[in-house]
Amino acid sequence: QVQLVESGGGLVQAGASVTLSCLASGRAFTTYPMGWFRHPPGKEREFVAAVSWSHGVRYYADSVKGRFTTSRDDAKNTVYLRMNRLKPEDTAIYYCVVGGEYKSGQSLQSGDGAVSYWGQGTQVTVSS
Repeated sequence: QVQLVESGGGLVQAGASVTLSCLASGRAFTTYPMGWFRHPPGKEREFVAAVSWSHGVRYYADSVKGRFTTSRDDAKNTVYLRMNRLKPEDTAIYYCVVGGEYKSGQSLQSGDGAVSYWGQGTQVTVSS
């Protein structure tokens, strides 16, 4: 049974940094893209970041480019999201995701339909 378990969320002040981790279990994801979506309050869920399984190419939403960094450690079956210079508009539930096997990280930019597995989500709240 596949499980994605996020950790590292919480309440932080604007300008702070937070790192989210996501441990995948149930199978290895060395040939799958992994990444993050978020669901801000009152808005639709959106793509945040992704990292390809091949060559580790990374993709970001324009709203987080230059502030967020995603990475993966396949030996630990874990994907990370380092969030710097957080803003109140980054407040959301953050979901770890896995895309389709052999797809690039770019595939996750197309939205929910590209996701094969979802984590349960972790809340990140940024106060002003």
